Amino acid sequence: MAAAGNGSGPTTGRGRGAPTVKDIARVAEVSPMTVSRVLSGGKNVRPELQDRVERAIAEVGYHRNENARRLRQGRRSGLVGVLITNVGNPYYAGMLQGVEEVVGEAGRRIIIGVTNEDEDLEQQLLADFLGRQVEGLIVVPAGREPARFAPDALAGVPVVLASRTFPDVSADAILLDDIHGAFVATDRMLAEGHTRVGFLGNQVSVSTGRRRFEGFRQAHERHGLEPVDELVRLGQQDVSSAEQAMDQLLGLEAPPTAVFAANNRNSIGAIRAITKSRAQARDRGEQPAPIRLFGFDSFEFADMSPVPLSVVAHDAAELGRVAARMLFDRLDRGDGSAPRLVELPVEFVDFA
Repeated sequence: MAAAGNGSGPTTGRGRGAPTVKDIARVAEVSPMTVSRVLSGGKNVRPELQDRVERAIAEVGYHRNENARRLRQGRRSGLVGVLITNVGNPYYAGMLQGVEEVVGEAGRRIIIGVTNEDEDLEQQLLADFLGRQVEGLIVVPAGREPARFAPDALAGVPVVLASRTFPDVSADAILLDDIHGAFVATDRMLAEGHTRVGFLGNQVSVSTGRRRFEGFRQAHERHGLEPVDELVRLGQQDVSSAEQAMDQLLGLEAPPTAVFAANNRNSIGAIRAITKSRAQARDRGEQPAPIRLFGFDSFEFADMSPVPLSVVAHDAAELGRVAARMLFDRLDRGDGSAPRLVELPVEFVDFA
């Protein structure tokens, strides 16, 4: 295909930004109008010209901005923004799978942002998503700022808060039955005769941490006990910090005989610390003290845990599916009805 100009090769726009319709026209030696017609379906374009334009499109690496095209035609963007807090947690991979399943069935696509529990980054990503004209948002909130999820703050874009929420926030939300799950888990350990039960979890300022600690507290109350302050560790966001927190509990003069881990990162950290402590005890010729572990959220290889383990289990993908359905229901209705709160049930699985 001959190039226009001085014969030094096609001018594609590489190096000065994304290729344009004019770049395609120059390489194909046709008018920009012909290129536009081909991009719009090829109506009233001779086959040989259409072939030249399509080869030029491939040569210059042109990608049409479907989002802008939809908006110019007065159509929805076809995008759903999803914010999660931790890309390294398999729990969120399951949730994203469920969201994408429903979004794909609806003919839309998702764009994903990761906040790493950073409130400032969360605000930036929300602004970026709104700038991309997303139709709706599904968010695992990172911070303590419910105002940023108010309808006015989101320019009327509907949002579903997933896994976490805020008191009195004007947004749809889907949660797990956190309080009941933590209550039953702790109640079972106390009923087994454990009186010193440790707690590893999120900050109580995060709704899941607050709700799961409330279930932990209620179970103690049922047995006429109070949680032991020195056995409570809060704020662990990853496996490493959870392992350190469990190390601290094991180093106490009277360590816990059972532990409730409020999420899968804390469970894995606890298992690592307990396994390490047992090995050290054996090296000293001592018999390791048994420790009972109950975790919220299952995880891969939980059934192979070297520590007696039970979990509060649930389907993360189903949480994602329900969140997406709630969002599309809000989009289809387009009304200002009261926000909805859905709680998904949990189940209890013993791997011990």
